[in-house]
Amino acid sequence: MLTLELIKEAAARIAGRVHRTPVMTSRSFNEVAGREVFFKCENLQRAGAFKARGATNKILALTDDEKRRGVIAVSSGNHAQAVALAAREAGIRAVVCIPDDAPKMKVAGMRSYGADIRVFDRQKDDRDAFGREIAEREGLVMIPAYDDYLIMAGQGTCGLELLEEVPDLDCVLTPCSGGGLFAGVSTAAKSIKPSIKCFAVEPETANDTQQSVAKGERVKIPPPPTIADGLRVQTPGALTFPITRANADEVLTVSDEEIISVIRFMLFRMKLLVEPSGAAAAAAVFAGVIPNGCKRIGVVLSGGNIDGDMLCRVVIREH
Repeated sequence: MLTLELIKEAAARIAGRVHRTPVMTSRSFNEVAGREVFFKCENLQRAGAFKARGATNKILALTDDEKRRGVIAVSSGNHAQAVALAAREAGIRAVVCIPDDAPKMKVAGMRSYGADIRVFDRQKDDRDAFGREIAEREGLVMIPAYDDYLIMAGQGTCGLELLEEVPDLDCVLTPCSGGGLFAGVSTAAKSIKPSIKCFAVEPETANDTQQSVAKGERVKIPPPPTIADGLRVQTPGALTFPITRANADEVLTVSDEEIISVIRFMLFRMKLLVEPSGAAAAAAVFAGVIPNGCKRIGVVLSGGNIDGDMLCRVVIREH
């Protein structure tokens, strides 16, 4: 079960191994949004994304026997990088399973951390089955990308830090894929301040969580075409979904164009480099799709690992 106590235990476990990332503000962003926005900059985290928190917490909690066996992760990029880094620092073997269209920058990061990389076809292969088969054959311990309470607790430390620094927020928004980040951050936020509103944000074409909440059960969608490669999960996690249902005041969606617009704004006006997946929550505020009653807003910028080719597309885009 995910609790504030589990999140605080994670914070103590990972202290000194991940960054306490800064909370930043921007007058120019506030003027456009008409709100006061506080950005939790996980794009400045180790390995370039919030995933370092959960992966580090999970790997440090493994038994000695599990560490000897080695670990495996299935990911579109950021979780794989985080697992590779945490495993290297723990002195254990890491295998990472990634889609054949994973961003080059993320693949380079995994390789630099010493991971054994295995590739699957996103359109044809069942990613979870692909990873399970390797784990069983090689005796590896699976490090889930989101569907694990220690992973969620690690991600929740991001929300814990944000509320410690800015306790009087009206609401908090995070990007949402499998749901680990939102589950962790929203649990921390609502435990500390029960009145706070929590919004999960997905791309319009990858709205599996929005559909699932509306239906009251997990819905699986086809592989999404969104620019946000880290938000292309097809169904919410079995463990994360009940937490999302309980904590989400609403699941919001943004278009790829809205994501691109806010990336450009943050790059040129705020001097922050954020990847498409990491910018989804900021895009919801920038596009004005959140309720009017929210004036002081916490936004998690969940990652900054953007490919050079993608960055060029964003920079030269004409509007």
